[in-house]
Amino acid sequence: MFHVGDKVVYPMHGAGVIEAIEEREVLGETHQYYVMHLPVGNMKVLVPLGNVRGLGLREVIPRSQIKSVLEVLKDDKVVITLAWNRRYRAHLEKIRSGNILDVAEVVRNLSKRDKEKGLSTGEKKMYENACQILVSELVLAEDSNENEVRQWLNKVLA
Repeated sequence: MFHVGDKVVYPMHGAGVIEAIEEREVLGETHQYYVMHLPVGNMKVLVPLGNVRGLGLREVIPRSQIKSVLEVLKDDKVVITLAWNRRYRAHLEKIRSGNILDVAEVVRNLSKRDKEKGLSTGEKKMYENACQILVSELVLAEDSNENEVRQWLNKVLA
């Protein structure tokens, strides 16, 4: 169970801070929800308490794990030869996992592919989404701001 003020990651949405725990009535049933503020994109998300484990909600990585993210982003020995649809599904599964190293791998792979051959419209959208998820967690892990983290990420991927 998380508490107000905890920094957590909601897979497919990004990282944020739990601002409150509220009861809401939906379809005639009352449930408790985490009210989560996502600083990157300035959104609020309601996460049902009863489904936290199934949704993959987890704590933001500690600052000490950022080095592992950097190593994944800098690894240039990657060769991706799958067909577009298989590559897309494989990347989508990695993003859905909620694991920051998997998300960093998707960002690295799509960045590299974009530089070499370009990305399809679907892959461009996926790349932007994966970058936002990665940046949102790094912002909270480093107690930094979005612009600084995006600049850092662009340097690493250059």
